[in-house]
Amino acid sequence: NPNGNVGDIRTNGSATAYITSSDYRLKENVVPISGATERLKQLKPSRFNFIADPNTTVDGFLAHEVQDIVPEAIAGTKDAMMDEKYEVTPEVLDDDGNVITEAVMGTRSVPDYQGIDQSRLVPLLVATIQELEARIAALES
Repeated sequence: NPNGNVGDIRTNGSATAYITSSDYRLKENVVPISGATERLKQLKPSRFNFIADPNTTVDGFLAHEVQDIVPEAIAGTKDAMMDEKYEVTPEVLDDDGNVITEAVMGTRSVPDYQGIDQSRLVPLLVATIQELEARIAALES
């Protein structure tokens, strides 16, 4: 938008809210979501633990599996790598703290992990509930 504000983080005594711009004046080509139930059925919720925390099982998604269905929820690319600088050998200092030998730096390729903003799934969830509610109402009448 013109003033560059695309959202903010607001806190009070008991909660933190992550606010994403949603004002109608910022949007165009607005159409209802259709086919939500079919898209939702393609999602594969899973239970897993993170390698760094083997004792905690959580519910969630694998980012690359969500990417084709709700691409705006995913940051990054499947199997992406990035270059990272690292210290091969540290600098050597004398007793006065002067550098005798500079550090030797190297570059290595490391994973550039994907992320998910699960809040981006909410519109699809709401549209699916609305579609299912309409189907139930039609069956009951």
